[in-house]
Order: sequence, then structure tokens, then C-alpha cells
Amino acid sequence: MDLHLTIKAFPSLIPGVPTAVLKSSMSTNELEKRIETKMRDAGVAAPTIAAFLGAVRKVAAGERGMLPESAVDTIPSLPRLDQFSDAAGQGSTALLKQLVVVKLNGGLGTGMGLESAKSLLPVKGSDTFLDYIARQILHLRAATGGTEPGFYLMDSFSTQKDTLAYLRKYPALDAGEPLDFLQNKVPKIDAKSFEPVSWPAQPDFEWCPPGHGDIYPSLIGSGLLDRLLARGIKFMFVSNSDNLGATVDFKILQYFASEGLSFLMEVAERTAADRKGGHLARGRSNGRLLLRESAQCPKEDEALFQDIQRHQFFNTNNLWVRLDHVKTELERSGGALPLPLITNTKTIDPRDASSTKVLQLESAMGAAIECFDKSGAVVVPRARFAPVKTTSDLLVLRSDACRVTDDHRLVLVDERRGQPPLVDLDQKCYKLLGDFERFFPEGAPSLVRCDSLKVTGPVRFASGVICEGNVEFVNATSETKMVAAGRYRDTQKQL
Repeated sequence: MDLHLTIKAFPSLIPGVPTAVLKSSMSTNELEKRIETKMRDAGVAAPTIAAFLGAVRKVAAGERGMLPESAVDTIPSLPRLDQFSDAAGQGSTALLKQLVVVKLNGGLGTGMGLESAKSLLPVKGSDTFLDYIARQILHLRAATGGTEPGFYLMDSFSTQKDTLAYLRKYPALDAGEPLDFLQNKVPKIDAKSFEPVSWPAQPDFEWCPPGHGDIYPSLIGSGLLDRLLARGIKFMFVSNSDNLGATVDFKILQYFASEGLSFLMEVAERTAADRKGGHLARGRSNGRLLLRESAQCPKEDEALFQDIQRHQFFNTNNLWVRLDHVKTELERSGGALPLPLITNTKTIDPRDASSTKVLQLESAMGAAIECFDKSGAVVVPRARFAPVKTTSDLLVLRSDACRVTDDHRLVLVDERRGQPPLVDLDQKCYKLLGDFERFFPEGAPSLVRCDSLKVTGPVRFASGVICEGNVEFVNATSETKMVAAGRYRDTQKQL
């Protein structure tokens, strides 16, 4: 796609911007050219440049992507996966040959003190997220006898090298082309002038990720979308690499194909723990399904936004997409889907609250649900949404509450009846992986019959600790205390 044709397909960048704003910086044309040049010089693909310019145009015109309660309708019910018929058989194999699996793999595990791809974190023994993902794909390919389903990672510049090096241990994944494509980066813009900011002290701070909504322009900008369509690949299943519950489900694939949908979102029922997360709704003006994130909710509507009886379903970020339909929409809209804007106000140096205030403009992958006439959603069990965001989540996966299946899925054992134990580790002590490992040197305690485990203060677990029912360990001192081997049931133990 020609870069300049793509950029010129957009109207004036900032229609309706107050004159004072433009006078304080530069003309509209100069601003547009400066953004385009900065991104082009950094090697950003044309479709992502086009998408970003569209986002800047919106925010400069006063948009902040807000969706008030008055603009949406609730969704009383949706189809449920547990009501679908079994799809095993020859039809499933044929559909697998038309499928590509994409894992979002751009995140570093910085929240847990990691400096490499989060997907390289050991989950069970020495096996990482990537080990399970690779083995699942190879298991599916055994059913088709070929290189389908296709498999790719959407990496970032930060995760690409380590990830590809690790996957060399699975040479059978090689289908004759790269295993990944890159998520782009976009400039942070000045919160007042909308100019791309400059920060010579640390130039990396001038850039930010555009959100996983970048998957669509990245697919077309990398050429992968056209290559997949040329191979007869019609369906894409995309999910986060840290969510091992997101596996290819034949029943969902068959439903998606038979219904002729362009886009299908897996949703789960919201609980009290999900009140602040985004939810699915329906646009009042056009009747289309839409995704509303917390950043898009005005403060006066927060109580209604967080009402889990009113808005019952949240996005698991497990999505099924018709690639030929995406291609049509991308071409119709100049190379970038018109995704709703998510605006985050920050400082250019996240460590310095006095540094220049900037806007980080993002989009969500799931927001594309409103870009198609034929979109749908299906309610799935909570087990298909099991991301690892904290060391508390990791402890559950490492414990005996989870097991590995013959097809290399990590699932809750039958005794858990679909409900994981609720683990709450003191983030002052356990937030970072290094500290977490130090407190569990012998591995996780037994949690197979545990309803909840709460740990406060520095507590080291011996081998052979069994937790049942509701268990709490409290150490009110700064000195590390030991939990000895034994069975602890429905108890609060002061150490």
C-alpha cells in the first residue's frame, strides 16, 4: 500500500480545532506532516500511520472516546457455549485447515519484575506459556496432517528476539515463513498542542504502544493478511499469550463459520471482581454490539457502568475474525478500521510527575465488534479466561488445582468444578517474581480443596503445606516466618 495515498485518504487532520491551539504550535498541514515524518522515519507501517492520524484528528477535535450510559443499551442474553452441539468430526478438520491462530505477545512482565516476554515465564515446572501454546498448535496440526492451523505471534520490538529464540526448540512449528509479525509503536503527543513530543534525555519515552487494536493495520501492513487469504485461510482466532484458557474450541469455530459472522467475541459473566472492567453493550443509535472500556465511561455514569446485573458480560479478549471481511473493511476505510478512541493522560517520563503532560492514544482489538454488520458474542465458561496478571494468579496455575491435559491444555482439576481457588498474596511482599520464588522455594502448596488463601506479610512455605477451605496466614512483622508442612483447614493463623 502506498504510504502517501493512505495518508491523503484522510480529510484535514484537525477540523474544528480552536485557533488558539493551532497558533500555539503549528499549522494543520505542518502538524500532520511532522507526525507522518516521525512515524515513517521510525519504520512504522502506513496503515498504522493512517490509524494514528485518524485518532489524533478525533482527539484534537475534542473527542475523548466517551460513551455515556445514554448512548448504550444493555444486553439481556446471548448464545452460550454450553448449549452448542458437539462439533467433533471431519467437518472440524476441514475448518481447522482454514484457521490461523494468533497470540498477542507484545507484553513484558514488568508488573512482576520481569524484563523479558511474559510468555517466557515458567508456569508448570520449567514449561512456559510458549511451551503450552506451541504444543497445542502441533497437536492440532496432527489432526490436519499439515501446517494448518496457521500460527503467528504478534510480537513487540521488546519481545521478538527472546521469543523467536525460545521457539527454535519447536522446529515443527516452522511453516516456511516467520512465526511472528510486529506490533507498531506510535508517538506520544503533547496534551495541549497535539504535537509529537521530544524527549532527548530518553528518546524511547517519546513512543508508546497503540493498544492491541493495532493488530488490524499490522496484519495488512506486514503483508500477512494477503498471504493468509491467498492460502485459503478464512478464520482467525486471536487471544492473549498469557491466557492459557484460550484454546481452539471446535464448537465455537463451527458456530462462527456456520453463522456467517464477520466477528465473534467470547464473553464471560461479570462478577463483583469485574465491576471496573469493560463490558459489552449495544449502541443505541445503530443497534450494533460494542465494547465499552472504563476509560470511556463518564464519571457520572460509573455506578451504572459497574452494575454487573445491568451490564452482565465482559470481553475475554478471545476473538474470532473472518479475514476476508476484515480485508474488505480495511480497504473501504483507507487501511485502518475506525476503532473507538481510548485516551490516556500521562507524563512523558512515567517516573517524573513534573515532566511534560502527554496523551497516549490507544485502541482495543475487541472494539472492532462494532465495525461489522454481522458481529456476535458467545458466553463461555470462566475457564476460558485465565490470564496471569499477578503472582497470585501464577500460584494457582502452579498448584495441584490445575492439571495438564493430553492435548496440552492447562485446566482446573475436576474437583474444582470450574471454580479456581481465590488467592490473595500481599503485594508488598509477593508482587515481584524474585520475591515470590523465594517465599515458595518448594513450589505451591496444595490448593485442590482450597476455597481461598490469603497471605499477609513475609511468609515462606515449606514443602507439604495443604490448604483446605478458607485459609489465612498473617505475619505482622518484617521478619520472614515459616509455614510448616501440614494440613490447614478453615483457619486464620498468626505466625
